[in-house]
Amino acid sequence: MRVITFIVNIMSENPNPIVPETEVAVETQQTNEEQSVEQVNYSEKGLKELVDSLASALENDTMQELYKHAEMIKAAFYKTLRKEKVAAGGDASASTEVASDAESGEEGGKTNPFEEVEQAFKDLFAKYKEKKALYTQEIEKMKEENFTVKSAILEDLKALVDKKDDLGQAFPQFRDIQSRWKAAGPVPQAKSKELYDTYQHYVEMFYDYVKINKEFRDLDFKKNLEVKEELCRKAEELDKEENVVEAFRTLQKLHEQWKELGPVSKEFRESIWDRFKAATAVINKKHQAFFEEQKGNLKENLEAKTALCEKVEEIAAKEVKDSNMWNTLSKEIENIQKEWRTIGMTAKKDNQKIYDRFRAACDEFFAKKRDFYSEFKGQMQDNMAKKIAICEKAEALKDSTDWKATSEALVELQKEWKEIGPVSRKKSEQIWKRFRAACDEFFNNRDKNGGSKGSEYAANLERKLSIIDEIKEFAAESKEDAQEAYKAFLQRWNEIGFVPFKEKAKVQDSFREALNEKFSDLREYVNKGARNVRHKVETERDKLVQKFVKKEQEIATWENNLGFFAKSKNAELLLKDLYKKIDEAKEELADLEAKIKEMDRQNEQE
Repeated sequence: MRVITFIVNIMSENPNPIVPETEVAVETQQTNEEQSVEQVNYSEKGLKELVDSLASALENDTMQELYKHAEMIKAAFYKTLRKEKVAAGGDASASTEVASDAESGEEGGKTNPFEEVEQAFKDLFAKYKEKKALYTQEIEKMKEENFTVKSAILEDLKALVDKKDDLGQAFPQFRDIQSRWKAAGPVPQAKSKELYDTYQHYVEMFYDYVKINKEFRDLDFKKNLEVKEELCRKAEELDKEENVVEAFRTLQKLHEQWKELGPVSKEFRESIWDRFKAATAVINKKHQAFFEEQKGNLKENLEAKTALCEKVEEIAAKEVKDSNMWNTLSKEIENIQKEWRTIGMTAKKDNQKIYDRFRAACDEFFAKKRDFYSEFKGQMQDNMAKKIAICEKAEALKDSTDWKATSEALVELQKEWKEIGPVSRKKSEQIWKRFRAACDEFFNNRDKNGGSKGSEYAANLERKLSIIDEIKEFAAESKEDAQEAYKAFLQRWNEIGFVPFKEKAKVQDSFREALNEKFSDLREYVNKGARNVRHKVETERDKLVQKFVKKEQEIATWENNLGFFAKSKNAELLLKDLYKKIDEAKEELADLEAKIKEMDRQNEQE
């Protein structure tokens, strides 16, 4: 095949009937014809119905019909899927643009109740895309074949025009060439303009220079003019079409028909073309404005999605060392994903690229999180084994009566405990209570058995209980004897020091009940003494006693917790401060004890 290339100087009486910018517009907006498909309402269909609709279309529809409906079914399906997921109390992110596989330390996976119907739809849509790709390949192949055929026809037309003899006899052959040209069908868009321009040039040369019967030629011109006037009328009517994309698509079909027509007489060629070109310009202008607006929205969406990609990439690049920070960042990622789903589409050439970038950043973050928790769980298991071993050592020492050595051993275990890292949240409190229980049991036993002030309080309690037993067994020989005994019991009681704080109220009530029962004959005297006893509980002395006991408890707590400080650069300063507090508290304790004894001495003198 010989490709014909030429340069044509368009004569004023024979303007080119093809507008170059229209040809370019057809190429540029070819994919936009997808948006002008017939609007079929799928929004009221359920997920199963939409799957069935797509399956039926794949089985029964022509490729043109399938192409028209497949994208609308897809949009309706995912919109309905998101609504049903939200209604079911789930997260719609699993079937939209981003499905996060966020996980925390001990969280498990979640099932997707819509997985089956969603997978069925995806499989069907994949079949549609395969079918569409094959169809597109066949169309492109057919256009290439048409180009070969039309190139050969063009050679025949050129040979016909180039004949030196009377071409009037060649008109039937020319009609045959026209019929073959129209029947050949479309060619590749990139090659169409040059091909059609060449064809139109030789057709006009044939009409202008061939010596044919004038009446026959005028009749043909008249017929072409009538058809072109009808095309102009249809093009002008498109201005009333509200769907700009649909109007533009129809205009392209009118141009295809225009290109297949022969010329009109010279006197009408310019005017009829100007009319058609004017109608074309109106639709082109509206179409261009529409897509400029769409282009602006797509650009804004791309900028918004790019900003979200940068946020996720920044988060994914952070070095995270603890579970709390992972949880905080995971929440941030989830919020960004929700925001992503509120942003519309971008330009077709950018849409997949920006989505892949966003998904890659999210995947990087959650992959790092999985790696962290895989390693972290192993560390926590090791830490748990170490803490169990410490608990077993503490439990083996809790019954020891070697107060000094065991206290030091437990303090060392406490220090070792603080140096061990974290364990699982579910087991952390449990293992800590086990260790603390063993320590507390030993220190309580030590305090009760002479290991500290607790032994003195326990001895005082025994002495007071002994006095109560004496009161219960006392038998007075006379009223004077009873009064003296009563006074002696009170004096002895008050001379005894402190008892354990939790036993104080109970033993005081028992003492008062014993006095009332044994010295009922001295009711007024006893009541007065009882009131004095109750009064002493509420006096300043009792306040001092409570303050004394509280201060002792604080000292015991501080001394017990000395071993719980971890080894760090600040441990020495903290210990120094704590020792200072203990020394100051002991001085205050001695001062309180002196005040209480002075108050007791004054009461005895009274």
